[in-house]
Amino acid sequence: MIPIVDSSAGVTFAVKLHPRAKKDAITGELGDALKISLTALPVEGRANEACVEFLAKVLKVPRGSVTIASGFSSRNKVIRVAGVTGQYVRERLQF
Repeated sequence: MIPIVDSSAGVTFAVKLHPRAKKDAITGELGDALKISLTALPVEGRANEACVEFLAKVLKVPRGSVTIASGFSSRNKVIRVAGVTGQYVRERLQF
């Protein structure tokens, strides 16, 4: 199980992106990060936008609640989700 940290700013967790995949999906865990495959290209922030949209859909939260806290130009990112608890995120991210 990936570490999910609760704070006053929201819930944070690590992800490892795999751009140019066949479909958008959560494909497992890689170390302490959630592995996410996205069809978007890693050009001009498209993969970042796709990551935010995909996680908002999976977690059933508004798109504005999901932000990239760090790792904008890396495949390894830290995601922050406002307005939810760590328990809620764990339940929604079951794969």
